[in-house]
Amino acid sequence: MTPLTTPADYSEKIPNNVDLHEDRRLQRALESWQPNFLTWWESMGPTLPTEDVYLRTAVNVGREGWAHFGHVAMRDYRWGIFLAERDRDRRVAFGQHRGEPVWQKVPGEYRADLRRLIVIQGDTEPASVEQQRNLGATAPSLYDMRNLFQVNVEEGRHLWAMVYLLHAYFGREGREEAEELLHRNSGSEESPRILGAFNEETPDWLSFFMFTYFTDRDGKYQLGTLKESAFDPLSRTCEFMLKEESHHMFVGTTGIDRVVERTAQLMLEHDTDDVGGLGGIPLNVIQKYLNFHYSVSLDLFGSETSTNVANYFTAGLKGRWSEERRRDDHRLTDDSMMVDAVVDGRIGQTEVSALVGLNSDLRREYIRDCQNGVNRWNRILEEAGLPQRLHLPHTAFNRRVGAFSGIEVTPEGELLPVEEWERRKGAWLPTDLDKTHVRSLMRPVHERGKIAAWIAPPRQGINGKPFDYDYVHLA
Repeated sequence: MTPLTTPADYSEKIPNNVDLHEDRRLQRALESWQPNFLTWWESMGPTLPTEDVYLRTAVNVGREGWAHFGHVAMRDYRWGIFLAERDRDRRVAFGQHRGEPVWQKVPGEYRADLRRLIVIQGDTEPASVEQQRNLGATAPSLYDMRNLFQVNVEEGRHLWAMVYLLHAYFGREGREEAEELLHRNSGSEESPRILGAFNEETPDWLSFFMFTYFTDRDGKYQLGTLKESAFDPLSRTCEFMLKEESHHMFVGTTGIDRVVERTAQLMLEHDTDDVGGLGGIPLNVIQKYLNFHYSVSLDLFGSETSTNVANYFTAGLKGRWSEERRRDDHRLTDDSMMVDAVVDGRIGQTEVSALVGLNSDLRREYIRDCQNGVNRWNRILEEAGLPQRLHLPHTAFNRRVGAFSGIEVTPEGELLPVEEWERRKGAWLPTDLDKTHVRSLMRPVHERGKIAAWIAPPRQGINGKPFDYDYVHLA
């Protein structure tokens, strides 16, 4: 294997490791997009005025020392274009082109499909920034505020990653799609974001932690399938994005850790489950938020069966999670699998071609991963000596996409008539009262070393810094 990488060039207007200066036309096109991006960031990015933030900036794609930490004014953050190391010996790992050299250019017959995959992924990146734009004003600590802004600037960089591919490989249509990525807005009635979960509001920090745990984890799995792509620039782009994405999920995982930990402390201190009046978030409300964000994120994987995804796999555009670890022929033309279905009015399964069931394959990987977080939060409750436990609801619960979109079930998977669902859903999903209570706790704590009463402090700070470090200087 011969890895090839160029160090990031920070002397350029657009930092990059793709030798942008060698393609003047592409460079000019991206430099003309850059002011539009900054206008979008000013109008749709974080609203809290800051002087600077202790942020991580990518400086290289090598295995050692890929990021630099320092205080940066967010508008001056060096968004750039970074691809992981190129392997000249890399071959297509799946589908009808298995064993052939990967592609450095877009094959004409796959142009439209590849563009669509890149646009859908690209659309999610600015959407989450828009959803989270007001959260800085209610941050429970400067540490948490810094983590929010780190997520925001990296989602902005992930937008750059997809825009580079559109500009570099898809000509005029790609440039038009790149403009559209800035014109759609999360929650907009006229031009909403493409995927449903990215039009939901993120009005409080419990929602933010759930989003970064569940919805960013969907992003991890989508990027993981694109990382397998035979289109090598897309593969290398997604590989580098996954490096940054892991921090976003860390924010969600440890954020919920700390909410559960604080709730457990209040329950023990006051010998009550009802910690709402004590300035905490009750466990049943945490469970409702979990139910909502998990079920909405399950919908992001699409229908249980999909001929589009089968075609993407066969063509080599989008593989499976950990494709090369799979012990099969990586073509799947003769294989079958069981997928979720409603059979004779009951929740069951049906057998389909393995190619058509690839969405279900990916969703199962995701569900297993999500369970790890729930196990972790339950260990916190167990160590506190409490009998209560959190759990993932049934996969058919609160679904609006796929086989279960036409039925209503309890978190345990019991089928319900629609009228009974409407009557009881407030026991399982956040009610207006729950949301009002959670929002009432969102009083900002912007003093170094201090933290809001509804969440426990982290066990350690960022990059070896203590919790009471000056992570953010407010304007």
